Amino acid sequence: MSIQEKIAHLEREFFEQLATATSLEDLEQCRLTFLSRNGTITQLMTILKELPDQEKRIVGPLLNQLKKTTEQAFLQRQTELKAMLARADQERMRTFDVTAYRFHELQGSLHPYTLTIEHIENIFMSMGFIIADGPEVETDWYNFEALNIPADHPARDMHDTFWIDVPGMLLRTHTSTVQIHMMEQGKLPIAMVNSGRVYRHEATDASHDIMFMQTEGMMIDTNISIANLRAVLQEWLTNLFDTKNLNLRLRPSYFPFVEPGFEVDISCPFCKDGCSVCKRSRWIEMGGTGLIHPNVLRACKIDPNKYSGFAFGFGLTRLVMLKYGITDIRLLHSAPIPFLQQFGHQY
Repeated sequence: MSIQEKIAHLEREFFEQLATATSLEDLEQCRLTFLSRNGTITQLMTILKELPDQEKRIVGPLLNQLKKTTEQAFLQRQTELKAMLARADQERMRTFDVTAYRFHELQGSLHPYTLTIEHIENIFMSMGFIIADGPEVETDWYNFEALNIPADHPARDMHDTFWIDVPGMLLRTHTSTVQIHMMEQGKLPIAMVNSGRVYRHEATDASHDIMFMQTEGMMIDTNISIANLRAVLQEWLTNLFDTKNLNLRLRPSYFPFVEPGFEVDISCPFCKDGCSVCKRSRWIEMGGTGLIHPNVLRACKIDPNKYSGFAFGFGLTRLVMLKYGITDIRLLHSAPIPFLQQFGHQY
């Protein structure tokens, strides 16, 4: 093969490889192959000095033209490729979807408090109740006085209250304060339920904490009786624990804001003959309830001769621990990831 044929062949190879270069890496490989110090075009030019003068006058211009043509073509292709890649990046940014799924991203799960509150609210809304809420920092009036617990009442000793620097202000010790706010609005009849944090100055262990959750409910109308109370509690707890064989037991008890008052027990939803949850008794204590005391109605300017109602207060923390078999209350607010992941409700 003559030198002229080699030049023509090398030129064809260069332009074929240049045309197939679709990335800057491909383009750099083309440069190294043909135009670098050790490239084939550079190596071909080294033989020029070995040729006779007459042949140099023919081959020399051909080699110079090859080098000039390939370098210009390379620079043009480099400019075109950079512009094309820049346009592609701009298009990707323009159509970038921030909501697109990303592989191996961490998945979250709803807290057992959230799951239980949603379940409770759905049950009560199906019975016509509204969902209420109220402040966690309260006055002495809402937390005690309006609930028939005056300053000298011995029941105050049971609450271990967190008082704050503002006189007469405290962290609420129960969610019953929301009931007073609702009654003060004077919109009767009332059927409401609320869940929230409460605070008591207690020693922390596996079953006690300074902050825990409660669920309270109330219904006020004409001719409300214990039969209404029992029916609502039966419907709620049967659905909450997803069982059709739940029995309810009311035991007489004393609470300042209800009269008569009862402790509520349910038959253990986890066994028939006794287990560790019910301490082999087949009954589980759930909370307190009763008909709203006339003094509480009067404090909220509701006529107890015309209206009556019931109220109940259950420990939501206890409900959550029973429902999900949680043995340590501290797991509910320390938020260990393996503990939360087991519930599997991803959002």
